[in-house]
Order: sequence, then C-alpha cells, then structure tokens
Amino acid sequence: MLNPVSVALNADELIKMALREDISNEDVTTNAVMPSYRKGTVQLICKQDGVICGLPVFERTFKLLDENTEFRLYVKDGDEVKKGMLLAEIEGDIRVLLSGERTALNFLQRMSGIATYTRKTCQLLKGTHTRLLDTRKTTPNMRIFEKYAVKVGGGCNHRYNLSDGILLKDNHIGAAGGIKNAVQAAKRYAPFVRKIEVETENLEMVKEALEAGADIIMLDNMSVADMKAAVKLIGGRAQTECSGNVTAENIAAILDTGVDFVSSGALTHSAPVLDLSLKNLKPVGAENES
Repeated sequence: MLNPVSVALNADELIKMALREDISNEDVTTNAVMPSYRKGTVQLICKQDGVICGLPVFERTFKLLDENTEFRLYVKDGDEVKKGMLLAEIEGDIRVLLSGERTALNFLQRMSGIATYTRKTCQLLKGTHTRLLDTRKTTPNMRIFEKYAVKVGGGCNHRYNLSDGILLKDNHIGAAGGIKNAVQAAKRYAPFVRKIEVETENLEMVKEALEAGADIIMLDNMSVADMKAAVKLIGGRAQTECSGNVTAENIAAILDTGVDFVSSGALTHSAPVLDLSLKNLKPVGAENES
C-alpha cells in the first residue's frame, strides 16, 4: 500500500503534473457554474466487476487541490468490487470535486484495470511454481502507479528502471561482441551482489549464457518445445524467465515448460481500464436545507 512517505517522495509531483495538464489556467466550466465555495458530496460508483486499486492516489489528487477534502472509503486496494457498488463518498469544496474528478478517475481506472488484468492472469498460474512479472513497458510518468497496481493484482515487479538490475538484451550483446563478452563486462562493472540476466533466442544462446555464468536466462519468443528443452538443459543452474508477447490468453501453453518466471508487458500496456464513475454530486449544509 502506498504510504504518506512514498506518496510525498514519489507520487505528488506526478499527480501535480497530471492536474496541470488538465487545468492549465482554470476550470472555466466549473468557475462559471460555481463561482464561490460551497460544500458538496459525490459518490464513487463501480460500473464493472474487477479489482480496485489506486485509492491512495485517487484521494491524494483531491487533497492536493484542497487538504480539507474528506473521504469515506468502503473498500481498500486489492478488494474485488462488483458493478453497482458504492466504493466511496467524497465531501468538500464542490469546485474541487468537479475540477479533480477526471484526473483522479484516470489514475484509479487505469490502476484498477491493471490490477484486474494481473489478478486474472495470476489465477492461470495457480498450481505451478511459475511467478508472474511485469516489464518496463509502462506509460511514461506512470510507472510507479502501474507497477504498484501489478503488485496489488498479485504479480511481481521485474526491475523498476535501468538502474535496478542488469539485463543483457540482444543489442547489448551485439554491442559487446557476444554473450561471453557481455557477461564478463557486466561482472567487471557491477557489484557482486547484482544478478546478471541474459536474453536468449535459441538453444545455442542458452548454452552460451549458461557457460558465461548468467544468473538468470530469459527465453525470448521461443517455441514451447524449445523452452522445455532449454529448462532441461539449464537444469537449475540458473533461473529461467519466459518472455515475448505473453498475455492472459496464451499463457496456458507456457505453464508446463517449467520456467521460474513469466514476464508480460501486456499487464501494463494492454490492460483495459476498470469502469468507475463519480455520480450524484449534491450540495450539503444549512444552505441546502429546505
């Protein structure tokens, strides 16, 4: 769960950037119909079954506009939600509720969609030792939110960014003049505590990576038969990761290969948003009483 420290250090500026994108000068529509302060409430309604994720970001979006905004949350991140459920009620300055609505929902719908798709994919791995990983195929400036959503959905995070781990892909290998040279260079440069992963595309490359001392061998876009052969060849001397156009729809074919990890860019680049809506906004307080 995102906590206040992580929000302050990592998320606040990104949320502000999103708010600035939507309110470059003013919310002219809201200012026209609500020129001065008036307290109101609005309901967060679920319009589709799924997994809710991003409530701390949703809440923070409004609070960055007005710290006095209040929330009554009836679910928490990771909960399964159903169409028609009342998920939360928000109370505060009506101008803030209107101006922050789209940005807050964009975060919440996107993150909930990723968590929902990840949960669905993880369920397909039940009964195996294989773990589901995300990738760096994330929306620019949304990575902290999207990778958090993967974890809420039950998946695991691969490296967060290029500073987080060594992954020798085809172009790195080409630049170094081969797998052996690339692994040796990585071992000379990197601290011994860092694992070295090598991307391979065929069994010959798997042999080279194994002989070079790779800690993790990625089996990229290989056939199921070749992946089985690669896992047998590696024989537990390195961890194995399957990668390449893996989706919830085709992951079943990979399950009997014996790989340790399956990475899927689809978790973050292809998950549909979860349909959520802010509805039933109304003024509250003495001025609204009849």
